[in-house]
Amino acid sequence: MMSLVNWRRWTVSLIALVAGSAPSRAAAQGKEPWAGLDAYVEGAMRIWQVPGLALAVVRNDSVIFARGYGVRENGRPERVDERTIFAIGSASKAFTSAAIAMLVDEKKVSLDANPGLYLPGFQLYDAYATRELTVRDLLSHRSGLARGELAWYGSGFDRDEIVRRVRFLTPTWSFRSQFGYQNMMYITAGQVVAKVSGKTWDDFVRDRILAPLGMSSTSTSIGAVRGQPNVSSPHAVVNDTVKVIPWRDIDNAGPAGSINSNAVDMAQWVRLQLGRGSYGGKTLISPRLVDEMHQAQTVIRTDSAGRAANPDTHLQAYGLGWFLEDYRDRLVIHHGGNVDGFTSLVGMLPEEKFGVVILTSQNGSGLPTAILHRVFDHHLGAPMKDWAGDGYKRLEAQRARAREAQQKAESGHLANTKPSLPLSAYAGTYADSLYGEVVIREDGGKLHLTFGPKWQSDLEHYHLDSFRARFDTPVLPPIPVNFRIGGSGKVESVLLDMAGTAEFRRVPERPAGSR
Repeated sequence: MMSLVNWRRWTVSLIALVAGSAPSRAAAQGKEPWAGLDAYVEGAMRIWQVPGLALAVVRNDSVIFARGYGVRENGRPERVDERTIFAIGSASKAFTSAAIAMLVDEKKVSLDANPGLYLPGFQLYDAYATRELTVRDLLSHRSGLARGELAWYGSGFDRDEIVRRVRFLTPTWSFRSQFGYQNMMYITAGQVVAKVSGKTWDDFVRDRILAPLGMSSTSTSIGAVRGQPNVSSPHAVVNDTVKVIPWRDIDNAGPAGSINSNAVDMAQWVRLQLGRGSYGGKTLISPRLVDEMHQAQTVIRTDSAGRAANPDTHLQAYGLGWFLEDYRDRLVIHHGGNVDGFTSLVGMLPEEKFGVVILTSQNGSGLPTAILHRVFDHHLGAPMKDWAGDGYKRLEAQRARAREAQQKAESGHLANTKPSLPLSAYAGTYADSLYGEVVIREDGGKLHLTFGPKWQSDLEHYHLDSFRARFDTPVLPPIPVNFRIGGSGKVESVLLDMAGTAEFRRVPERPAGSR
């Protein structure tokens, strides 16, 4: 027969087990853990013009708080709750590094092996980098390559084709010489997962991570979001007004950023990380590999702007799918995400067994970082600071400087000029080995640009042989489109200044009747 002492111990253990499981709606909605937190979040949302936000807090393997704030769509009454779906963007990268870690645990992948061992034919532009690159390099942003985003962002290329085309992306820095954020390397890592496991990256993440963690509302594709009843709309500030914008389909870049989730589900992901790979008594990833993901792999130089924004941070680095830094003498492990209309952030104080999830429906917002620091300060008992207000003041100052820079750039604009050639001379097909084709056609006295399946725009004349494209998204500013005239007096190429400048060479027209 169980003694009274043992009965009490058993009861406490049972309560702890229940508290550590995915919380019910009633439990998740519980009382705010620190007085004034709700009011602060709501006030900060007004300052930053964020329509909806979901917040979850994990401490000692329990979800102690999960709540939604604001509305799912600006101008509509439906409220955000702790189960409202948001896109998490690049916070997805840690899932890809976890998938690789699982395969390392199974001795099917080595972090220090060349990706070509798993992806036959894989190559980079530089032969030395192709030979020396490792899976670890894929996950730690030190390939020497700048982003090359147009190879996936709205390109229509699938993951295999994106990985094939990376060989045409010229290096920006020396191999392993510095941190350079690189989505295409994460897409490549995802394809390593697919080739080794025999499953798509999506299926592997679902079966090996999402399902064991009970993250039943989380998906890796925009297709799974359509038709769901509790989904946030993406938003952006357009001419000082918050507007709903379309969801961006980035399924082809899935391993770099396509996951959609809610605060309760993401809290389970935080529990796995703080538990060093264990969840609910089961080990999903070995502690050794979790520690490896949380270790510095690439140093990140901290500039004066970063130190001004957070004077409590002195050192920064990147692990495997996670950023690392110090904050008030503690290690912080975090990763945010930005995808059209959404900004997310997952942050942890592993020494404190403490983690936070912030999901928002605003494009490129600094609010999640402000809320993260505010919650950290509550937990640490640090002096309260208005991170949201101070951060927004810095943002306004940055915008003022950007406007001044734009005005200075515009001073070089030559008024009352016209193209040096008839519009028909600019029409044609222009190609780049990495990015594909740009098609320019003349229609009704205007030039029209088509780039991939997603980007289309009439071209507005700017000056001389420079034009501007305005794509159907407020996320992108007017895009400079500059034609280059050769010595023969004919157009040789077009430069598209979109997420970096890309030059597309003119494709010679075939003579009539040729094959």
